[in-house]
Amino acid sequence: MGAEDRDVGDRCVVCARVEPDFEWIVLLQGRRGRLHCSTVCLSDSVEQHRRARAARNRRRWLAALSLGALAAGALVIRRHIAPPAQSICGGYAGPLPEAPPPAPRPYGPAWPPTDDEWKALFETAHWIYPLPGPVRRAFRPEGKIFGPAATAARGALCRTDGHCGVDLGGELWGEHIYAAQDGIVDRVQGFGHEEHGGQYVRLSHFGGMVFTEYFHLAATPRGISRGAHVKAGELIGLLGDTGIGDGPRHLCFALSVRPSPDFPEVFWDPSPWMGRWPMRVPPNGTVAGLVITGKLGDMPRRH
Repeated sequence: MGAEDRDVGDRCVVCARVEPDFEWIVLLQGRRGRLHCSTVCLSDSVEQHRRARAARNRRRWLAALSLGALAAGALVIRRHIAPPAQSICGGYAGPLPEAPPPAPRPYGPAWPPTDDEWKALFETAHWIYPLPGPVRRAFRPEGKIFGPAATAARGALCRTDGHCGVDLGGELWGEHIYAAQDGIVDRVQGFGHEEHGGQYVRLSHFGGMVFTEYFHLAATPRGISRGAHVKAGELIGLLGDTGIGDGPRHLCFALSVRPSPDFPEVFWDPSPWMGRWPMRVPPNGTVAGLVITGKLGDMPRRH
Protein backbone atom coordinates (compact mmCIF):
# COMPACT_ATOMS: atom_id res chain seq x y z
CA MET A 1 0.00 0.00 0.00
CA GLY A 2 1.50 3.34 -1.02
CA ALA A 3 1.54 6.53 0.99
CA GLU A 4 -0.87 8.22 -1.42
CA ASP A 5 -3.58 5.55 -0.67
CA ARG A 6 -3.48 5.87 3.14
CA ASP A 7 -6.26 7.90 4.78
CA VAL A 8 -5.47 6.96 8.38
CA GLY A 9 -2.44 7.49 10.66
CA ASP A 10 0.67 5.41 9.86
CA ARG A 11 0.46 3.41 13.06
CA CYS A 12 -0.25 -0.28 13.66
CA VAL A 13 -3.57 -0.62 15.51
CA VAL A 14 -2.23 -3.60 17.48
CA CYS A 15 1.41 -2.95 18.44
CA ALA A 16 1.42 0.85 17.73
CA ARG A 17 4.47 0.55 15.47
CA VAL A 18 5.22 3.76 13.56
CA GLU A 19 6.94 3.73 10.23
CA PRO A 20 6.90 6.69 7.90
CA ASP A 21 7.43 4.65 4.80
CA PHE A 22 6.21 1.04 5.20
CA GLU A 23 4.12 -1.50 3.33
CA TRP A 24 1.16 -1.82 5.70
CA ILE A 25 -1.49 -4.54 5.77
CA VAL A 26 -4.90 -2.88 5.68
CA LEU A 27 -8.09 -4.52 7.13
CA LEU A 28 -11.14 -2.85 5.64
CA GLN A 29 -14.25 -2.64 7.86
CA GLY A 30 -16.98 -0.90 5.89
CA ARG A 31 -15.51 2.41 4.74
CA ARG A 32 -12.82 2.38 7.41
CA GLY A 33 -9.31 0.89 7.03
CA ARG A 34 -7.14 -0.43 9.89
CA LEU A 35 -3.33 -0.66 9.46
CA HIS A 36 -1.36 -3.71 10.57
CA CYS A 37 2.41 -4.13 10.43
CA SER A 38 2.39 -7.92 10.15
CA THR A 39 0.18 -10.93 9.77
CA VAL A 40 0.49 -11.58 13.50
CA CYS A 41 -0.97 -8.18 14.28
CA LEU A 42 -3.68 -8.78 11.64
CA SER A 43 -4.69 -12.05 13.34
CA ASP A 44 -4.83 -10.33 16.73
CA SER A 45 -6.97 -7.56 15.27
CA VAL A 46 -9.42 -9.99 13.68
CA GLU A 47 -9.72 -11.90 16.99
CA GLN A 48 -10.35 -8.68 18.91
CA HIS A 49 -13.03 -7.68 16.42
CA ARG A 50 -14.70 -11.11 16.76
CA ARG A 51 -14.74 -10.89 20.55
CA ALA A 52 -16.14 -7.38 20.49
CA ARG A 53 -18.92 -8.42 18.13
CA ALA A 54 -19.75 -11.47 20.32
CA ALA A 55 -19.92 -9.22 23.37
CA ARG A 56 -22.29 -6.82 21.59
CA ASN A 57 -24.56 -9.74 20.59
CA ARG A 58 -24.66 -11.01 24.20
CA ARG A 59 -25.63 -7.58 25.47
CA ARG A 60 -28.42 -7.37 22.89
CA TRP A 61 -29.81 -10.82 23.86
CA LEU A 62 -29.68 -9.97 27.57
CA ALA A 63 -31.51 -6.70 26.91
CA ALA A 64 -34.22 -8.51 24.90
CA LEU A 65 -34.66 -11.16 27.61
CA SER A 66 -34.90 -8.48 30.28
CA LEU A 67 -37.61 -6.65 28.34
CA GLY A 68 -39.57 -9.89 27.84
CA ALA A 69 -39.38 -10.73 31.54
CA LEU A 70 -40.55 -7.26 32.47
CA ALA A 71 -43.52 -7.52 30.08
CA ALA A 72 -44.53 -10.94 31.46
CA GLY A 73 -44.25 -9.68 35.02
CA ALA A 74 -46.42 -6.72 34.18
CA LEU A 75 -49.12 -9.03 32.81
CA VAL A 76 -49.07 -11.24 35.93
CA ILE A 77 -49.24 -8.24 38.23
CA ARG A 78 -52.10 -6.73 36.25
CA ARG A 79 -54.02 -9.99 36.42
CA HIS A 80 -53.79 -10.24 40.21
CA ILE A 81 -54.50 -6.61 41.01
CA ALA A 82 -58.14 -6.12 42.05
CA PRO A 83 -60.09 -3.73 39.84
CA PRO A 84 -60.74 -0.35 41.34
CA ALA A 85 -64.04 0.20 43.12
CA GLN A 86 -66.75 1.68 40.95
CA SER A 87 -68.55 3.39 43.79
CA ILE A 88 -68.06 4.34 47.41
CA CYS A 89 -70.70 3.51 50.02
CA GLY A 90 -70.79 5.70 53.08
CA GLY A 91 -72.87 3.38 55.23
CA TYR A 92 -74.27 -0.14 55.69
CA ALA A 93 -76.54 -0.98 52.76
CA GLY A 94 -78.05 -4.13 54.26
CA PRO A 95 -78.37 -7.57 52.65
CA LEU A 96 -78.96 -7.77 48.93
CA PRO A 97 -82.47 -8.85 47.88
CA GLU A 98 -82.79 -12.45 46.76
CA ALA A 99 -83.21 -13.00 43.07
CA PRO A 100 -86.72 -14.20 42.13
CA PRO A 101 -86.89 -17.89 41.16
CA PRO A 102 -86.92 -18.49 37.41
CA ALA A 103 -90.35 -18.95 35.93
CA PRO A 104 -91.06 -22.57 34.94
CA ARG A 105 -90.86 -23.19 31.25
CA PRO A 106 -93.73 -25.15 29.76
CA TYR A 107 -92.66 -28.43 28.21
CA GLY A 108 -94.92 -30.86 26.42
CA PRO A 109 -98.72 -30.96 26.67
CA ALA A 110 -100.72 -29.97 29.73
CA TRP A 111 -100.92 -32.64 32.41
CA PRO A 112 -103.42 -33.90 33.02
CA PRO A 113 -105.08 -33.08 29.67
CA THR A 114 -107.86 -30.55 29.90
CA ASP A 115 -111.45 -31.17 28.79
CA ASP A 116 -110.85 -29.00 25.73
CA GLU A 117 -107.92 -31.19 24.72
CA TRP A 118 -110.01 -34.35 25.13
CA LYS A 119 -112.77 -32.79 23.03
CA ALA A 120 -110.29 -31.83 20.30
CA LEU A 121 -108.99 -35.41 20.26
CA PHE A 122 -112.48 -36.93 20.04
CA GLU A 123 -113.48 -34.56 17.24
CA THR A 124 -110.39 -35.08 15.04
CA ALA A 125 -109.66 -38.80 15.54
CA HIS A 126 -110.82 -41.37 12.97
CA TRP A 127 -113.73 -43.29 14.53
CA ILE A 128 -116.01 -46.03 13.24
CA TYR A 129 -119.62 -46.48 14.30
CA PRO A 130 -119.76 -49.64 16.47
CA LEU A 131 -122.83 -51.11 14.68
CA PRO A 132 -123.26 -51.75 10.93
CA GLY A 133 -125.30 -49.44 8.69
CA PRO A 134 -126.98 -48.21 6.71
CA VAL A 135 -129.42 -47.25 9.49
CA ARG A 136 -127.95 -45.13 12.31
CA ARG A 137 -129.63 -46.22 15.55
CA ALA A 138 -131.02 -43.69 17.97
CA PHE A 139 -128.96 -43.07 21.12
CA ARG A 140 -130.39 -43.74 24.54
CA PRO A 141 -128.32 -42.40 27.46
CA GLU A 142 -127.05 -44.98 29.94
CA GLY A 143 -126.56 -43.77 33.51
CA LYS A 144 -124.79 -46.87 34.89
CA ILE A 145 -121.09 -47.71 34.95
CA PHE A 146 -120.59 -51.35 34.08
CA GLY A 147 -117.46 -53.45 34.31
CA PRO A 148 -115.56 -55.26 37.06
CA ALA A 149 -115.90 -54.22 40.67
CA ALA A 150 -112.30 -52.94 40.59
CA THR A 151 -113.38 -50.14 38.27
CA ALA A 152 -115.71 -48.70 40.89
CA ALA A 153 -113.04 -49.16 43.59
CA ARG A 154 -110.66 -46.93 41.59
CA GLY A 155 -113.13 -44.04 41.77
CA ALA A 156 -114.68 -44.12 38.30
CA LEU A 157 -117.18 -41.37 37.68
CA CYS A 158 -119.32 -39.92 34.92
CA ARG A 159 -118.51 -36.49 33.54
CA THR A 160 -122.25 -35.82 33.13
CA ASP A 161 -124.75 -37.42 35.49
CA GLY A 162 -126.97 -39.93 33.72
CA HIS A 163 -124.75 -39.99 30.60
CA CYS A 164 -122.06 -42.59 31.34
CA GLY A 165 -122.57 -44.23 27.93
CA VAL A 166 -125.19 -44.93 25.27
CA ASP A 167 -127.50 -47.84 24.51
CA LEU A 168 -128.22 -48.55 20.87
CA GLY A 169 -129.26 -51.33 18.51
CA GLY A 170 -130.90 -54.56 19.57
CA GLU A 171 -133.04 -55.22 16.50
CA LEU A 172 -131.02 -58.29 15.58
CA TRP A 173 -129.52 -60.70 18.05
CA GLY A 174 -125.96 -61.64 17.04
CA GLU A 175 -125.39 -58.48 15.00
CA HIS A 176 -121.73 -57.60 14.41
CA ILE A 177 -120.04 -55.08 16.72
CA TYR A 178 -116.97 -53.21 15.47
CA ALA A 179 -114.02 -51.55 17.20
CA ALA A 180 -114.64 -47.81 17.17
CA GLN A 181 -110.91 -46.94 17.06
CA ASP A 182 -107.52 -48.56 16.57
CA GLY A 183 -106.35 -49.97 19.88
CA ILE A 184 -105.34 -52.88 22.08
CA VAL A 185 -107.64 -55.30 23.88
CA ASP A 186 -107.42 -54.33 27.55
CA ARG A 187 -109.94 -56.82 28.96
CA VAL A 188 -112.37 -59.50 27.81
CA GLN A 189 -115.11 -60.69 30.20
CA GLY A 190 -117.01 -63.90 29.51
CA PHE A 191 -120.07 -65.51 31.05
CA GLY A 192 -120.80 -65.39 34.76
CA HIS A 193 -120.74 -61.61 35.32
CA GLU A 194 -124.36 -60.68 34.82
CA GLU A 195 -124.24 -57.94 37.42
CA HIS A 196 -121.31 -56.18 35.69
CA GLY A 197 -122.63 -55.85 32.15
CA GLY A 198 -122.42 -59.49 31.06
CA GLN A 199 -119.90 -60.37 28.39
CA TYR A 200 -117.94 -57.34 27.30
CA VAL A 201 -114.76 -56.13 25.60
CA ARG A 202 -112.65 -53.19 26.74
CA LEU A 203 -110.19 -51.56 24.30
CA SER A 204 -107.46 -49.06 25.10
CA HIS A 205 -106.51 -46.28 22.66
CA PHE A 206 -104.02 -43.41 22.33
CA GLY A 207 -101.30 -44.90 24.49
CA GLY A 208 -103.63 -46.35 27.12
CA MET A 209 -105.29 -43.05 28.09
CA VAL A 210 -108.63 -43.52 26.29
CA PHE A 211 -110.91 -46.57 26.49
CA THR A 212 -114.00 -47.84 24.70
CA GLU A 213 -116.18 -50.58 26.19
CA TYR A 214 -118.82 -52.81 24.59
CA PHE A 215 -121.28 -54.49 27.00
CA HIS A 216 -124.08 -57.12 26.81
CA LEU A 217 -122.35 -59.20 24.10
CA ALA A 218 -123.49 -62.62 23.01
CA ALA A 219 -120.01 -63.81 22.05
CA THR A 220 -116.51 -62.63 21.12
CA PRO A 221 -114.16 -63.93 18.38
CA ARG A 222 -111.31 -66.20 19.44
CA GLY A 223 -108.68 -63.67 18.40
CA ILE A 224 -110.03 -61.03 20.74
CA SER A 225 -107.90 -61.61 23.83
CA ARG A 226 -105.94 -59.38 26.19
CA GLY A 227 -103.06 -57.66 24.42
CA ALA A 228 -104.35 -58.24 20.88
CA HIS A 229 -104.14 -55.32 18.43
CA VAL A 230 -107.34 -54.33 16.63
CA LYS A 231 -108.10 -51.88 13.85
CA ALA A 232 -111.03 -49.50 13.66
CA GLY A 233 -113.96 -51.37 12.10
CA GLU A 234 -112.64 -54.82 13.06
CA LEU A 235 -115.18 -57.33 14.43
CA ILE A 236 -114.81 -57.66 18.21
CA GLY A 237 -118.12 -59.24 19.28
CA LEU A 238 -121.76 -60.08 18.63
CA LEU A 239 -124.71 -58.16 20.02
CA GLY A 240 -126.66 -60.00 22.75
CA ASP A 241 -128.46 -59.59 26.05
CA THR A 242 -126.03 -60.84 28.71
CA GLY A 243 -126.05 -58.78 31.88
CA ILE A 244 -129.38 -57.14 30.99
CA GLY A 245 -131.86 -59.25 32.91
CA ASP A 246 -135.43 -58.89 31.63
CA GLY A 247 -134.80 -55.78 29.52
CA PRO A 248 -134.56 -55.74 25.72
CA ARG A 249 -131.28 -56.67 24.13
CA HIS A 250 -128.96 -53.85 23.07
CA LEU A 251 -125.34 -52.74 22.94
CA CYS A 252 -124.08 -50.49 25.71
CA PHE A 253 -121.18 -48.45 24.34
CA ALA A 254 -118.98 -46.38 26.70
CA LEU A 255 -116.11 -43.95 26.17
CA SER A 256 -113.79 -43.11 29.09
CA VAL A 257 -110.45 -41.39 29.75
CA ARG A 258 -107.78 -42.04 32.37
CA PRO A 259 -104.37 -40.37 31.86
CA SER A 260 -102.62 -42.57 34.44
CA PRO A 261 -103.42 -44.80 37.46
CA ASP A 262 -103.12 -41.70 39.66
CA PHE A 263 -106.36 -40.30 38.23
CA PRO A 264 -109.92 -41.64 38.39
CA GLU A 265 -111.49 -42.98 35.21
CA VAL A 266 -113.98 -40.48 33.77
CA PHE A 267 -116.75 -41.65 31.43
CA TRP A 268 -117.78 -39.23 28.68
CA ASP A 269 -121.04 -39.10 26.77
CA PRO A 270 -120.00 -40.14 23.20
CA SER A 271 -123.29 -39.14 21.54
CA PRO A 272 -122.16 -35.62 20.44
CA TRP A 273 -119.63 -37.23 18.07
CA MET A 274 -121.21 -40.57 17.16
CA GLY A 275 -123.64 -38.90 14.77
CA ARG A 276 -120.68 -38.12 12.46
CA TRP A 277 -118.87 -41.44 12.68
CA PRO A 278 -118.88 -43.42 9.39
CA MET A 279 -120.61 -46.79 9.32
CA ARG A 280 -119.71 -50.10 7.72
CA VAL A 281 -122.54 -51.09 5.41
CA PRO A 282 -122.94 -54.85 4.83
CA PRO A 283 -123.13 -55.88 1.16
CA ASN A 284 -126.33 -57.90 1.63
CA GLY A 285 -128.18 -55.43 3.81
CA THR A 286 -127.54 -57.14 7.16
CA VAL A 287 -124.74 -58.58 9.23
CA ALA A 288 -125.68 -61.32 11.69
CA GLY A 289 -123.35 -63.61 13.57
CA LEU A 290 -125.92 -65.96 15.08
CA VAL A 291 -125.04 -69.60 14.46
CA ILE A 292 -127.18 -72.28 16.15
CA THR A 293 -125.11 -75.36 17.00
CA GLY A 294 -127.46 -77.03 19.54
CA LYS A 295 -131.16 -77.62 19.97
CA LEU A 296 -133.47 -74.63 20.09
CA GLY A 297 -134.64 -75.70 23.54
CA ASP A 298 -131.07 -75.44 24.83
CA MET A 299 -130.68 -71.82 23.67
CA PRO A 300 -131.27 -69.04 26.22
CA ARG A 301 -134.42 -66.98 25.83
CA ARG A 302 -133.98 -63.91 23.63
CA HIS A 303 -136.25 -60.85 23.52
